[in-house]
Amino acid sequence: MDIRVQDDGFSLGDELERFGKGSHDIGAVVSFTGVVRDTGGLGRMEIEHYPGMTERAISMIAKEAVDRWSLADCLVIHRYGTLAPGDQIMMVATASRHRVAAFEAAEFLMDYLKSRAPFWKKEFGPDGAEWVAAKDEDEDALTRW
Repeated sequence: MDIRVQDDGFSLGDELERFGKGSHDIGAVVSFTGVVRDTGGLGRMEIEHYPGMTERAISMIAKEAVDRWSLADCLVIHRYGTLAPGDQIMMVATASRHRVAAFEAAEFLMDYLKSRAPFWKKEFGPDGAEWVAAKDEDEDALTRW
């Protein structure tokens, strides 16, 4: 299990190549990469977090995913700092013996990161800065788990 909260960008190709390398008992690797989207004139997004607390919180939910779906491996990368539209913001990868477990665990982790991970996001656009509020649909997504 690899959990990283970082300000630096990452290479999706390099991360996927390293992930699960040398494991011959896995039958599925699933990955998802979140990208900052322009929501109508977004200039930039700033993401804040509390070092240590954020990694612990993500590690706890990743461990739950590993145990619940018997994952062989799990990777979560989430960026903080200043990001522009088109920048990669996060990545989740799961590896398991079977594809259903890998897909479900990845979705579980993505839903958690979207709604409960301790990050604070502020968007800067033509009308100034605004904190990003929680969305009902993101909270609702957690009810299936």
